[in-house]
Amino acid sequence: MDAPGPASSPAVGPRPDGWPALPVAGWQETRDTLHLWTQVVGKVRLALAPPVNHWWQVPLYVTARGLTTSLMPHPSGLGLEVVLDLTDHHLLVQTTDGATRRMALEPRSVADFHAEFRSSLRDLGVDVPISRTPVEVAEAIPFDEDDTHDSYDADAVHRFWTSLVSSHRVLSEFRSRFRGKASPVHFFWGAFDLATTRFSGRAAAPHPGGVPNCPDWVMTEAYSEEVSSCGYWPGGASEGVFYAYAYPEPVEYRQSAVEPAAATFDDALGEFVLPYADVRAAADPDGYLLRFLTSAHEAAVATAHWPGPAGSPV
Repeated sequence: MDAPGPASSPAVGPRPDGWPALPVAGWQETRDTLHLWTQVVGKVRLALAPPVNHWWQVPLYVTARGLTTSLMPHPSGLGLEVVLDLTDHHLLVQTTDGATRRMALEPRSVADFHAEFRSSLRDLGVDVPISRTPVEVAEAIPFDEDDTHDSYDADAVHRFWTSLVSSHRVLSEFRSRFRGKASPVHFFWGAFDLATTRFSGRAAAPHPGGVPNCPDWVMTEAYSEEVSSCGYWPGGASEGVFYAYAYPEPVEYRQSAVEPAAATFDDALGEFVLPYADVRAAADPDGYLLRFLTSAHEAAVATAHWPGPAGSPV
């Protein structure tokens, strides 16, 4: 049976097991500002990292303190890493010659963040050109002109990071149960979501594109093969959602009986969704979420008739 949720949500605050309440209404302005900051950082990784299939060279990764680019090569011969410390709330740029620069994560505009960050890179001799325009957002204000997004609620950001840590744990367990090609568990700064993707081994028809402020050829590369993908997005419901989808979407996929009962198919998103609030309220959040991820993947495999080992039970 599905783990029942409580009659009412508990007060905002972390649970001992790491699933804190995170009402979108209470941190949306901060979320949108942080999203754009991660794009500024992520575009540096896009500029420096060697290309990898499906854009796997561009995401950020969850760490014990926040998010990181991981080590990136630079034409100067140096390597550098950028860390968003969401525990002590600073950004750290460090290079392989031992130099560092630190800047505060606090209420400040995207334009101010962009200016200081680029200045830090120049000081360290590792600056690179990046596009000034955000991607995958409807309102794409150039970073250096954006004085609109300027919020930073440190407590909410830390709770979001805690939710990423717990989500990363479950997504990593889910990923480990698949014998075929699968992506890392990584944080895509374009859509601001934590995701992992499984592949059937078959090519897919070109993606139709249409993502706001994102060239169609980007989506063509991302979805060049048939996939079953899932992840966590801090939007789409009162406290965000976990999602799962298949591309190309198989006939009858959206009619599949996906567990637990709180999971529904969102026609606008084209995805199965499970509210984060239901997961954190469950008696066993990890197990509850794992049921959703597994059930949605099994629906993709069954309706698309995945071949060979990729279609074997997980």
